[in-house]
Amino acid sequence: MPRQVKELITVPPATNLTSPLASRGPAAAYDDLLARVLPQAREQRMWEPSDGPLPSLFVSHGAPFTLDDPQWLDALFDWGRSLPKPRAIVVVSAHWEQAPVAISGAAAGTPLHYDFGGFHPRYKTLPYATPDATDLARRLAGLMGPTPVHQFTGRGLDHGAFIPLMAMYPAADVPVVQLSMPSLDADDLLGLGARLRPLREEGILVLGSGFMTHSFAVFRQPELAAATTAFDAWAVDALSRGDADALIDYRGKAPGADIAHPTADHFVPLLCSLGAADDPSSAISTIDRMVMGNSTRSLQLT
Repeated sequence: MPRQVKELITVPPATNLTSPLASRGPAAAYDDLLARVLPQAREQRMWEPSDGPLPSLFVSHGAPFTLDDPQWLDALFDWGRSLPKPRAIVVVSAHWEQAPVAISGAAAGTPLHYDFGGFHPRYKTLPYATPDATDLARRLAGLMGPTPVHQFTGRGLDHGAFIPLMAMYPAADVPVVQLSMPSLDADDLLGLGARLRPLREEGILVLGSGFMTHSFAVFRQPELAAATTAFDAWAVDALSRGDADALIDYRGKAPGADIAHPTADHFVPLLCSLGAADDPSSAISTIDRMVMGNSTRSLQLT
């Protein structure tokens, strides 16, 4: 299968590049978070087998501006704190499409993949040096079947992975490996999630990272928020019924789909999280907020 890559986010020229939340400087809210919570983060209780399987998560990861939003950062941190600290984390992000499925670098401190442009340079200097994840990379390769899985040893976590994890696990003390999306086909992502399901019983967190709605057009036309709101409400209803077929066919069934998701990349990671869950109807909204016309809804499934 030919290689496919979708890695770079750039802000459209018509978009205001200055975050309304960054008046004290880029990532100042993140600096504040670290100053407040690092001791708690380091002391968080580790997962034990008696805790049972960890949930699977879907997170609306946001752009680097997430690091300017104290409400968003606190919500992500509190979410991470509500769970036992995972033994490791596997992330499927909207920003890496690679066929066949591949694995990111797993060495300790692999440099981040700053896959964005048009933002303040400081966002590309923020570190997130995670521990060695070689054991997790081997486990993932085993789960993917008999075909050898290529590891891109120099490719660190992209912003779909490191932005939310910087808030959820700010001590950077959990091993993390990123897994590519083999395609943007929703059925494929549902199947990939099912392969990852056994990891939850081992204290490994499965995290799909996208965005419940991902419209740049709404920045320029705020009235389009009616479409993103309608799409969000439809998705909540489909999830409450565990209707994977409807979610797979979101283009045909969801109102406002063409506006909410002009491309599939930020929606289909949700199907990976759904596939990794035991109960497709178990989704709980841990974050439910509209930001700049888009839904940042994030979900926990069991």
